Amino acid sequence: MIELNSGAPAGPIEDRWSRHRFNMKLVNPANRRKHTVIVVGSGLAGGAAAATLGEQGYRVLCFCYQDSPRRAHSIAAQGGINAAKNYQNDGDSVFRLFYDTVKGGDFRARESNVYRLAEVSTNIIDQCVAQGVPFAREYGGLLANRSFGGAQVSRTFYARGQTGQQLLLGAYQSLSKQIEAGTVTMFPRTEMLDLILVDGVARGIVTRDMVTGKVQAYTADVVVLCSGGYGNVFFLSTNAKGCNTTATWRAHRRGALFANPCYTQIHPTCIPVAGDYQSKLTLMSESLRNDGRVWVPKDASACTKNPKDIPESERDYYLERIYPSFGNLVPRDIASRRAKDVCDQGRGVGPAVGGVRRGVYLDFADAVKRLGKKAVEERYGNLFEMYERITGEDPYSTPMRIYPASHYTMGGLWVDYNLMSNVTGLFVGGEANFSDHGANRLGASALMQGLSDGYFVLPATVGHYIGSNSLPAVSTDHPEVKAAVEAVEARVSKLLSIGGKRTPDSFHRELGQIVWDNCGMSRTADGLKDAIAKIPALREEFWSNLCVPGSGSELNQTLEKAGRVADFFELAELMCRDALAREESCGGHFREEHQTPEGEARRDDEHYTHVAAWEWKGEGNEPELHKEALTFEYVKPTQRSYK
Repeated sequence: MIELNSGAPAGPIEDRWSRHRFNMKLVNPANRRKHTVIVVGSGLAGGAAAATLGEQGYRVLCFCYQDSPRRAHSIAAQGGINAAKNYQNDGDSVFRLFYDTVKGGDFRARESNVYRLAEVSTNIIDQCVAQGVPFAREYGGLLANRSFGGAQVSRTFYARGQTGQQLLLGAYQSLSKQIEAGTVTMFPRTEMLDLILVDGVARGIVTRDMVTGKVQAYTADVVVLCSGGYGNVFFLSTNAKGCNTTATWRAHRRGALFANPCYTQIHPTCIPVAGDYQSKLTLMSESLRNDGRVWVPKDASACTKNPKDIPESERDYYLERIYPSFGNLVPRDIASRRAKDVCDQGRGVGPAVGGVRRGVYLDFADAVKRLGKKAVEERYGNLFEMYERITGEDPYSTPMRIYPASHYTMGGLWVDYNLMSNVTGLFVGGEANFSDHGANRLGASALMQGLSDGYFVLPATVGHYIGSNSLPAVSTDHPEVKAAVEAVEARVSKLLSIGGKRTPDSFHRELGQIVWDNCGMSRTADGLKDAIAKIPALREEFWSNLCVPGSGSELNQTLEKAGRVADFFELAELMCRDALAREESCGGHFREEHQTPEGEARRDDEHYTHVAAWEWKGEGNEPELHKEALTFEYVKPTQRSYK
């Protein structure tokens, strides 16, 4: 039986991280050069961790499947990064950011981890400014802030609508410095396909060179996974097409527990689906809800009218009406469900897709009138330009049309306070772990967590692990290393040899529709049971009718997709099982059987105040559920209200 121990320190919460960090073992600079750390992923979490560990003197091997670390999906983040600097003097503090994050996650996150995130947030901004990240500034030169959903203060730092790009470039230049110094070796176009365990301890990975097809093992003292989330399980999502779950899922199959897989976030501000030909969706930053007003016609008969012809008296600004305290800045899960509700009522706008209009207006007419077009352009100009290029509509004069889409995943591999999984020696950072956001991530907190983990937490905890353990070298000739390589080669050969007629994308699209329909914005017991019945049948067809042309000894993107889709099949079933087992609604997990008369999420704190961590029990066997109890000393669970 696996015992889940978070390892979170006791004592006053504001002192926990500083005392814990002081009590950690250190590795002296001369000895650091003797140790090797593998980092999988080069986004904000991975790039920051690799750069910082390299700066400390460790030998770092950093792997990414993109052609450059600059292509990591972190670059796509638009709106900003939270930090409790209180530059606006509007009542913010580390404790308020902690409070907002725990409440926003619907009281399903570990308090100690969340407080550390809020505490470290202030250091992140200083670090990034020192790197030259061009944050927006007020007229007097101070860093500017704006508001995001789930908060009543302005704490979000931003660089127009390109914040992720600018932060990633900051991390990339730090990483490049270490590559030049020789402490970091970069392996682009290289995909992790398995985790190597030696005597139950993570000691390396098996990779495939995506250009030559060579399968190879790399060993180290520590493995750090920062490979992102699994939002592409839905096929249509705001994620880059390459985003996948393979690194974390391969680790899960090797024993790492997968925590809260049903906690997936639907972002309310995306360009609506336009037709069956689409392969992904486009995010419009949540920052737009600062100045844009969300509405639909009060009467369904007006949905086909030009929005400029619909008078104010016939418009329903439904978020402002239902949630007067927060208005358009309610958290993402609430804004998403309300958009679905009004469209289900027949009041959606835009072209009908599948017989239903799935869109609501995000209107900037008031902002342009109040601030002037130039000011709006300074804040959101690149986002408006992107929207116009995709839709052919000018958002300065015509309201944007938006609708929720799959975006971020709060679930991930289970980790303790040190960000180590239950597999000794396997650390997990950023979106790949489950630790900080509970059942719903507040906007602008993904970048915060990635950089917190990469710059400040992992460098301390990885060093403590190395300093606390004897780690004899592991050769690539070790039997367990060879066995892992042979297993990867066999899996690649199996995918290539099926010889069927369907493409990986066709299976992925069908799987994504099943998961979206039954484990998307709302879930029911019947729908989840239906999905759990359908997914294995489709997976069986995948393994008998998949077509992967070409060979494994060359660039073969169809082969890459096939391996990732195979893992999505297994993850999708686990997501549905987790959602079925959690008989409550909380955050992004909305079970229709468990809601208040007003249609809000109804938690069951008596039975479900825990982390659900699932253990892989082998193919054909049901996974085993383990629970980590959550306790709340500082933010007592209450019915979440933004009214």
